[in-house]
Amino acid sequence: MIHNLAAGIQAFTSNAFLVSGPASADAPATTDDGDAGRRVLVDTGSNFDILPAIRERVDDLDAVVLTHTHHDHVGNVEAVCDAFGVETWGFDTGQPSVDNELPDGGRVDLGLGRYEALHTPGHKNDHLCLYDEDAGVLFAGDLIFQNGGFGRTDLEEGDRDALIRSIDRVRERLDGDGLRELHVGHGPSVLDSPYDHVELAGRAARSR
Repeated sequence: MIHNLAAGIQAFTSNAFLVSGPASADAPATTDDGDAGRRVLVDTGSNFDILPAIRERVDDLDAVVLTHTHHDHVGNVEAVCDAFGVETWGFDTGQPSVDNELPDGGRVDLGLGRYEALHTPGHKNDHLCLYDEDAGVLFAGDLIFQNGGFGRTDLEEGDRDALIRSIDRVRERLDGDGLRELHVGHGPSVLDSPYDHVELAGRAARSR
């Protein structure tokens, strides 16, 4: 299951997705041996107390995976890691909030799914998207948003041309018909024709 723990928070924060059990609603709740999967937080959000929301759904965490290290995505890292005794994975271990490298093309287990890490700079140099082709689930961070939105490039390390190349890379990697869930860094997830939103983001980024 995928829960956005930042939903409804009235503060400047990214979304923070707790992944446990099946990667999608169509998957079984557990494996044959009763394993509910690897309990992972994708981004921690910022400026709110996330710990009660985690504990409401799981007894423990196994890891934190970061799409990138802008403060709104990592502000709660220290609190989460201290409370659950976990480490973080991200693209650039030179960043203070990243304990372990998750390289381009690397694999990481979230819930019962295995996700491929796609290095997608343009919004920030260390940006990753996470894609499980079998489940049809993409965590897009701040690369792509609902209705063709895309990550801003006016911040430090922002690069519109690189962002466009990253969107194109993700679009080409996806199984368009098989993409069922698009979970984004801000705003609502897209569960209805998510591939269309990826294509629209690519066109919009070229036209603005």
